[in-house]
Amino acid sequence: MENKTLKRIYKMLKPQARAILIISILSIIINVGEVLKPYLIKVVIDNYLSQGIWQKGIMTIGILGSIYIGIVLIGNILDFIVTTTTNMIGENVIYSIRNKLYKYVQYANIPFHDRTPSGTLFVRITSDVEDITTFFKDVISSFIKDMIMIIALAIMILSLDYKLALICFSIIPLVILTSVIITKITTRIQEISKKAKTKLNIFLAESIYGVKLIKIFNRQYEKEKECSKLCNDFYKTRVPTSFTEGLLIAFMLIFENLGVSLIVWACINHLFNINLEVGVIYIFITYLKQIFEPIQRIVENLEVIQEAVVSINKIYDILEHNEYLENFEKGIELEEIKGRIEFKNVWFAYKDEEWILKDVSFTIEPGQSIALVGRTGSGKTTIINLINRFYEIQKGEILLDGVNIKDIKLRFLRKNIGIILQDPFIFAKTIKENIELNENLSDDVIMETVKLSSAKEFISSLPNGIDEMAYERGSSFSAGQKQLIAFARIFAHNPSIFILDEATANIDTKTEELIQHSIDKISKEKTSIFIAHRLSTIVNVDKIIVLNNGEIIEQGNHNELMKNPNGYYYKLYNAYYTNLAG
Repeated sequence: MENKTLKRIYKMLKPQARAILIISILSIIINVGEVLKPYLIKVVIDNYLSQGIWQKGIMTIGILGSIYIGIVLIGNILDFIVTTTTNMIGENVIYSIRNKLYKYVQYANIPFHDRTPSGTLFVRITSDVEDITTFFKDVISSFIKDMIMIIALAIMILSLDYKLALICFSIIPLVILTSVIITKITTRIQEISKKAKTKLNIFLAESIYGVKLIKIFNRQYEKEKECSKLCNDFYKTRVPTSFTEGLLIAFMLIFENLGVSLIVWACINHLFNINLEVGVIYIFITYLKQIFEPIQRIVENLEVIQEAVVSINKIYDILEHNEYLENFEKGIELEEIKGRIEFKNVWFAYKDEEWILKDVSFTIEPGQSIALVGRTGSGKTTIINLINRFYEIQKGEILLDGVNIKDIKLRFLRKNIGIILQDPFIFAKTIKENIELNENLSDDVIMETVKLSSAKEFISSLPNGIDEMAYERGSSFSAGQKQLIAFARIFAHNPSIFILDEATANIDTKTEELIQHSIDKISKEKTSIFIAHRLSTIVNVDKIIVLNNGEIIEQGNHNELMKNPNGYYYKLYNAYYTNLAG
């Protein structure tokens, strides 16, 4: 196991140091009892049974028997305590690691999520964490106890007869060499198996999320074949694992019996003048078998250990990359957000110097409404992402009320910018909870925002009204209804700057007319930014910014831009209405 992995395991176990110390002490007591039990039998055999005088020692034998039973009872009680404590350690470690992972996912920046598939993150939080759970709950306690047992038994064997002990220990190099070779092979196989398992889990997660799309295109059969192939790939990685695990167990059994054979052979032939009593031979064989029992358990847990090691490394490969974490508390808070936004010679690229925005400069005055217009890929959504600092620009400045947004506390910045997307996300909670988003709002505020968003009629028609539960991703509502909930949500949180990214695309014409009045009212009071492909929805904004290939090619209000028959906006607007008429 690499030093890096050991450090990661130590980091996970450090908070549980006191509980581990208790387990270790109790394990020592349990193992002392396990060592004493064969010794008590040895005393009875050599001192009484082999001499045929057991009748004279009946009282002593009875006492020794009572001690034996007491050791068994106390050992079982302590073993119960050790098992329970270990389970608690496991639960605490998993509770901590799962929360750390979830927190990382929430605080990681958008570039991290761009490069990390959601299915991979889902696997890390579920499957990989479960692998670690098994390791801590089923392996750690037995590992500590087994290691103490091996050391205690080795000391006892050496104290009984060091010459016979050395003969027995002669097979240890074979045990170590075999274990190292097979473990290395198993580790490599486990890594391959883990990759195959991750691919399968990602596929399953995506297939469940995208089941509607699969049905729309009638691709069930093709997806079934893809699933079968991934399952088969995973199965092929599991077969070698089972083989190596079984092979190592078989070798351990061979070495155990080889050790017993060496004891019998040495005693029969009086090798090195070894001449032991029957009880001592019995205890030697018993101790040797007891040594191989913990070794056997360690070998049997090898697969669990390897899976856990791979999972721990994959999880910490995420957690240790702090460069992706956003600092929500660093920076200043403005006393008041007036809403003046200024782009000054902004250059931005998602990758290297493949520029999406090229030297973009414009100003939005407080309370002004603007619209971003252009073909797909012209940079409209990128501008919105940059205002929210989802990405960091390479050149230039973005100012809010004259302050560089990099100097403003991120939590404060995003709290004061509200975005409605074309496809809003609805949680599997009540409509009220979807509007509140864990912020305690009064019923009056919620009902006012519902009315303002024109969602009152739709919500009132539901059996439970505002307390109606939404299905996963809001599948129980139409696209337009989800959009109305999104409008109620943003109105309830009352940000200083509104951004609407094709927000009325899924709303019918009648509802759009109703909500447009609310938008117009807000636009007069707050800075508003619109992205719209329906050009009819933006004719009344204060300024239209026309983008093409990441550059601003025109600016002005609708009337000003329509005065230029050779202008890009003029042609775009006429083409839009020609398509409607066609």
